[in-house]
Amino acid sequence: MGRWQDIAVKKSKTDAARAKVFTRIGREIVVAIKTGGGANPDSNAKLREAIAKAKANNVPNDNINRAIKKADEDASATYDEVLYEGYGPAGVAVIVEATTNNKNRTAAEIRHSFEKNGGNLGAMGSVAFMFERKGVIEIEKPIAFDEDEFMLLALDSGAEDIVVGDDEIQVLTGVADFHKCSQALADSGYFLTSAELQYIPTTDAHINNDDQQTKFDKMVDMLNSNEDVMNIWHNLSE
Repeated sequence: MGRWQDIAVKKSKTDAARAKVFTRIGREIVVAIKTGGGANPDSNAKLREAIAKAKANNVPNDNINRAIKKADEDASATYDEVLYEGYGPAGVAVIVEATTNNKNRTAAEIRHSFEKNGGNLGAMGSVAFMFERKGVIEIEKPIAFDEDEFMLLALDSGAEDIVVGDDEIQVLTGVADFHKCSQALADSGYFLTSAELQYIPTTDAHINNDDQQTKFDKMVDMLNSNEDVMNIWHNLSE
């Protein structure tokens, strides 16, 4: 494959991934409005979270506003939030967050993705006890960075833990303080590259077999290709 062809393929994959992010966040906005209390982010914490995630993923404001307007006006736009738990190859714990307008279809597809690759879908609560729900905010580290000033702002806004790297800063919060902290950091001029509630594993799993690693990767790819799947969390140690 020639150099320019290679670039074109990479760009196509990037565009496809970006389009999927837009679609997923659009669904999250619909769910937030339908289940969280309307189209006003000031009174709807779930919508505030969805908007924060959209902005951190560089979704244009016009797209966000259109999604909010469409969800607010279209009574037929309904999705349910569903959490699936199970084990992948080598006993890796996996949590799948999905939004769907057909729970039976989605459950069957998720189960197939697990079982086809040596895993099994479990009951609710079967692996969730191995994770903590946390707000995770990732920030591009400014060239002129005052660490003490940042720490004070983040901690005053509800941060529980802060990791300062060479190019990026990661802030962890409790669920209740996630929006307040991300909003305070954004309002203070910091560029958020990601902001979302995540399932953080409290125990690690390991795969030492190439065949099991291949199966695990295929399972994750199958789940990611499902348009109902919003997020996949697991405890496989890198």
